Amino acid sequence: MSRIVELKDTQREIYFFRLRLFLSLGFVALLFFILLLRFFYLQVIRHDYFETMAESNRIYVVPIVPNRGVITDRNGVVLARNYSGYTLEVTPEKVPDMQATIAEIGKLVEIKPKDLRRFKKLMSERRSLQTLPIRTRLTDDEVARFAAQRYRFPGVEIKARLFREYPFTEVTSHLLGYIGRINQQEIDELEEQEQATNYMGSDYIGKTGIEQRYEAEMHGVTGFEQVEVDAGGRAVRMLSRTAPQSGKNLTLTLDAKLQEIAVQAFGDYRGALVAIDPSNGEVLAYVSKPGYDPNLFIDGIDTENWEALNNSPDVPLNNRALRGQYPMGSTIKPFMALAGLHYNAKMTTREISDPGYYTLPGSSHQYRDWKAGGHGRVDLFKSVQVSCDTFYYGLATELGIDRMHDYLQQFGFGKKTGIDLEGETSGLLPSTEWKMKRYKQIWYPGDTVSAGIGQGYHLVTPMQLAFATATLANDGVAFKPHLVKEIQHPEGEVQIPPQPLYKVDIPAEDLALVKRAMVAVTQPGGTAVGASMGAQYTIAGKTGTAQVIGMKQGEKYDERKVSEYFRDHAWFIAFAPADKPRIALAVLGENAGHGGSVAAPIARKVMDYYLLGKVPTPLKKADEKPGVEND
Repeated sequence: MSRIVELKDTQREIYFFRLRLFLSLGFVALLFFILLLRFFYLQVIRHDYFETMAESNRIYVVPIVPNRGVITDRNGVVLARNYSGYTLEVTPEKVPDMQATIAEIGKLVEIKPKDLRRFKKLMSERRSLQTLPIRTRLTDDEVARFAAQRYRFPGVEIKARLFREYPFTEVTSHLLGYIGRINQQEIDELEEQEQATNYMGSDYIGKTGIEQRYEAEMHGVTGFEQVEVDAGGRAVRMLSRTAPQSGKNLTLTLDAKLQEIAVQAFGDYRGALVAIDPSNGEVLAYVSKPGYDPNLFIDGIDTENWEALNNSPDVPLNNRALRGQYPMGSTIKPFMALAGLHYNAKMTTREISDPGYYTLPGSSHQYRDWKAGGHGRVDLFKSVQVSCDTFYYGLATELGIDRMHDYLQQFGFGKKTGIDLEGETSGLLPSTEWKMKRYKQIWYPGDTVSAGIGQGYHLVTPMQLAFATATLANDGVAFKPHLVKEIQHPEGEVQIPPQPLYKVDIPAEDLALVKRAMVAVTQPGGTAVGASMGAQYTIAGKTGTAQVIGMKQGEKYDERKVSEYFRDHAWFIAFAPADKPRIALAVLGENAGHGGSVAAPIARKVMDYYLLGKVPTPLKKADEKPGVEND
């Protein structure tokens, strides 16, 4: 059997071996070339970009929150201040089990139910990666206990914070407002205004009152630190620092002691008071009663307190002085008297016989005067002194609503005063055009009759009425009311100058007549005789009682049969000393009854302190005594 011998093609095998080798080497070389190109791209072409990224990973920019400006009254009394303290804050994204973590924290630091309620509320409103306080104002012992166990609580840390405090609590609440945690809407607004960078690291912003209106001045300028960190994120050294600029301090026109006395003078009554220096527009006192504790809102108010404030029938969150709109009642009469003198030169000698009611020509409907049987013979002077409704029913009918509107608006009725607070309402000064636009109805003569005594569609805020009174007291020269007297800049204090707005053209003899009549209001025979009893200065004033609910013809109002919240409002406007006024004010006693017996005594207490330094006792509901009048 023969054997078959297989001969190898050595040359062919060597050729394919070398081919595979060259292809492998080529592929490896190609990979190295691609890698070199990538290295070149990353290290040469993108060098600046990655150097910046590396530097940013190495350097951490830390915002430094500036100190918020302090608020003081005109005498240097601190109304809003800052103090340092510690908070225990949680970053929810870094906490694996929130409920268990809170339970463990509670073993080291006391966490009350109200703290948990506030924390849950903040959780529902938070931004991503925002730390939230679960306890504020930690004691030194609590800080030490938690710091020793800090490693057990990822996402929980102690932070040093500046806290805002309002030492006068309810007394200045509606005036100062409060700061609170920034929400998403405010962040969006800051971004639109290109101010978001200045709020990096800031958790708080002004929400209401002076804190809101002067936020830009009081917040300050945020500073920054550049800190070098290691791979573990630990700070190694500080590379540079841009110091923050503290917010500007504000000095208000307000007198803190006068403010306290004004609030105390209300006793148990609800209402509002605004007192102005008529010579320059400075607001001396600004009260909305009841108030609230603004300190509750700084870190987010808890549910229990919020419901108590929000559901209270006394509505303590309502800024009555700025936003409350009420019928002005008989406080309109001095301004109506000036309107009558303006349009009819014979008004100074006009007399009417007041039977206790007014009958509109062509109608049998009787509009009652507040005094049954009337006031007998009444001229313009007496009409103000005794607050004769019948006189002003007829005067309003003679003038017509549009002439009334045109004249009264010169005193600021129906429009905002422009005070340096947000949220002011404009009240309502009716006209034929307004009623047609609002109700698609014509103006009826009966509407004019009611308007003549400040009822019907008329609405006014206490701020507006104080402004109008100050303008009258200052012989028709109107100054813009303002609350900030000075702003402290780094280079020194900058005073806010008085801002005259316009002058109402009032003949001197007309003005003198009305002022004398307003003085007579507080003298024997006037509707507020008790307001000036024993006074060492002369008071010019006018009482008013504004109806909340209408009465049928012939029906007599009985306060005892009406729910408290539907009783008449008590008004009193005044300025003093009458010959050279230093203070003008408007007082509202909400559902308090009569201007002469409730609102006027409050005004007297305020004027006594401001002009004489006399400290009064508060007025209580039980102290109320019947006034001379029912207006």
